[in-house]
Amino acid sequence: MKAQVLLPKIFNFPFTYNSTQNSLKTGDFVEVPFGKKKEIGVVWPGKISDLKNIKIKNINKKINNYSLGQELIDFMNWFAIYNMMPLGLVLKMSIGNNLSLIRKYDKDFEHTQKKVKRFELNEEQKKALKFLNFKNDKFDVSVLQGTTGSGKTLVYFERIKKIINKKKQALVLLPEIFLTNEFKSRFIDFFGFEPAIWHSKITPKNKRIIWKGIISNKIKLVVGARSSLLLPFKNLGVIIVDEEHDTSYKQDEGVIYHARDMAISRASFEKIPIHLITSIPSVETFNNIKNKKFRHFNILKRYNDYPLPKTKIINLNIKKIKNCFISEETIELVKDFLNRNEQVLFFLNRRGYAPYLICRKCGYKQICSNCSMFLTFHKTKNKAICHHCSLEKEISRSCNESEICDFVMYGPGVEKIFEEVSKIFPGNKVEIFSSDYMKKKDQTKSLFNRITNNKVDILIGTQMISKGFNFPKLNCIVVIDADFSGRGYDLRTTEKNIQLYHQLSGRAGRFSTESLIVYQTLSPEDVTLNEIIKNNSEELLKKEIKLREKNLLPPFSRLIAIIISANSHSLSLDGAREIKKHLKKISEIEVLGPVDSPLLKIKKKFRSRLLIRFSGKSLIQKKITKLLNTLKISSKIKLTVDVDPVNFG
Repeated sequence: MKAQVLLPKIFNFPFTYNSTQNSLKTGDFVEVPFGKKKEIGVVWPGKISDLKNIKIKNINKKINNYSLGQELIDFMNWFAIYNMMPLGLVLKMSIGNNLSLIRKYDKDFEHTQKKVKRFELNEEQKKALKFLNFKNDKFDVSVLQGTTGSGKTLVYFERIKKIINKKKQALVLLPEIFLTNEFKSRFIDFFGFEPAIWHSKITPKNKRIIWKGIISNKIKLVVGARSSLLLPFKNLGVIIVDEEHDTSYKQDEGVIYHARDMAISRASFEKIPIHLITSIPSVETFNNIKNKKFRHFNILKRYNDYPLPKTKIINLNIKKIKNCFISEETIELVKDFLNRNEQVLFFLNRRGYAPYLICRKCGYKQICSNCSMFLTFHKTKNKAICHHCSLEKEISRSCNESEICDFVMYGPGVEKIFEEVSKIFPGNKVEIFSSDYMKKKDQTKSLFNRITNNKVDILIGTQMISKGFNFPKLNCIVVIDADFSGRGYDLRTTEKNIQLYHQLSGRAGRFSTESLIVYQTLSPEDVTLNEIIKNNSEELLKKEIKLREKNLLPPFSRLIAIIISANSHSLSLDGAREIKKHLKKISEIEVLGPVDSPLLKIKKKFRSRLLIRFSGKSLIQKKITKLLNTLKISSKIKLTVDVDPVNFG
């Protein structure tokens, strides 16, 4: 008997082996010889071709008690075709590199029961729960929208409880791994036990324990980042995608995919409901709600009826600030909150101290030697750092004037604002809330504890702080630079701004009737800013939909980006032109470009882009993949395919 075995490697096809066992089924795990090594693979469906003059090796053994369900296999086959990725790499995401997962001495995942806190749903939340409970055993996409602080999480917790009580499994997807610890404590309060947490930073041992608990149906609740989507659930009953609008759901390295869209597809293959949770839906989700493809419920009031923060625009053109970034009017407003022992957040979406360093004598700019990017000065390290390739560089350098360069630092980062705030409010405890300062689990936990216990008066935070965190005493937010211009190459700039600032304002006043968000800006008349202040995000989304339709952009067309990278600029452009010539043979697609990527050089590679536009009614990826596989592409160029690109960097 012959069997096809798929290995978790870069191949797009299974290998044929001989089997002495008649009991082998599709989805079974087996150990096979591969080269000089032993590998763990999965028996895969498909026609076994008649191989002549090739010695077929034997399967070493079947690994008992583990198998993948047909629904997951079908989903992985589709996932690979849709995202134009090798099937073996998709399997690797599901089972890991090698089932070194099978270790007998590993203990099971602990389910220690702890005391449960009582939570009462208000009338709006009860209606929302009834809406989510509407369909249990069929594929159904529903959107639970609610203003930040409205208690959406409690509603879907109740929903999960119902699923778990039926002995089924639940998956909660979160956009950032930083959110998982915050969620963990809320889960324990509600369910009385720890959920299994899955993301790239957990240890191999914990991965083994959790993976085995999921495939054996012993673990009922998984909270995870993108990669948890392909875990081998035995009896999945519901998928929750929290903060569905968040662009962090797009994986843009390695296997490139959009976790929200793939979650909807997995729910479809598993024939189960999926709930998208959001304060402001993505344009695609908003369009699907309008077209009645997704069911929709909106919780309008915040929990316990606390109002959204009041807003104040400070026009920086009138209130000129000399050599600093916080206006006097802002300082007076902030003092009021600090005097009441309440917390304040200064928001600026720029890491480091200063994003640009230019010598005032010779004009030299600190630019990354690997990427076409300015280096950001980080005062904590006293180095200029590239946020793309992590290159670090001393800023001392010889000038044309035969002296040391005298660098002027342009624009603020969070470290600069930290310095300024510490001088203005010397008696207050100030902390930075940014990924650079929260690399270790202990640092993150310690900062959360200090914030929650009111040991921090002022936070300086990047975009990370807008996502799902609950700070009871935070009642004033200052946006240092409310700039809505975007960078030109991101078609989602408006959409992202609507979502970011709506979520940000929702961090304040969760347990207070008096809260404020201050927008310091050089463009006080900006339409997006003024609509956000009126809490009129639906109007903004409607305008965005019309604009996308007029320009034939998603969701009114589909896009696939092909990035061609090479050691020289001319090589990447020539490669792109050659590929375009062949792609034009496919009549159903329009090929735009080639153009230079806005980030022309990353990690020493020059990048050109082609953009394929098509109607989206058929799985055109099959034709494109087939064509690309027939091309003799030079080893000097590398192709990266991005289906449904989120930005065009």
